[in-house]
Amino acid sequence: MELQEPFDIEINGITYSVFPDEKDTYTVFKDGQEYVQIIKDTETTWLKLNPETGLPMFGMDEEINLIGSEINKYI
Repeated sequence: MELQEPFDIEINGITYSVFPDEKDTYTVFKDGQEYVQIIKDTETTWLKLNPETGLPMFGMDEEINLIGSEINKYI
């Protein structure tokens, strides 16, 4: 599978730049800064990855799920 091109999404007036990594994993930039790395857990749930360990951090995060749902719409 070929890596996708980066793309932008907008949520509540904020533009996020999304860079696809490996399968279902994305690095998200906000305001030109690396912001968060996220991974798809289920169709509706996305998890933030710990920046130091790269492991998923469980716990509901509304912003992460919003970003994920916009990614789903894009792809």
